[in-house]
Amino acid sequence: MPFPLPLALAIYVTIWWIVLFAVLPLGVRSAEEAGEELPEGSDPGAPVAPQLVKKAVITTVVAAIVFVLVALGANYVAQ
Repeated sequence: MPFPLPLALAIYVTIWWIVLFAVLPLGVRSAEEAGEELPEGSDPGAPVAPQLVKKAVITTVVAAIVFVLVALGANYVAQ
């Protein structure tokens, strides 16, 4: 591995957060778009079912793939 463990963890966490922000808007429908009745005082743009666990799993898998690519690239450059 081209990185010491603490640096590898920091890089992975950074990649994970960036991927999370890219994945969060996927498949989100607001109550207004879904045609649901809005309770009084709620934001019409609030998501109906954000599916956060599913998105966290997708984020983890994609971040792991990106991290492996970064590590392979760093290993290639270091040689």
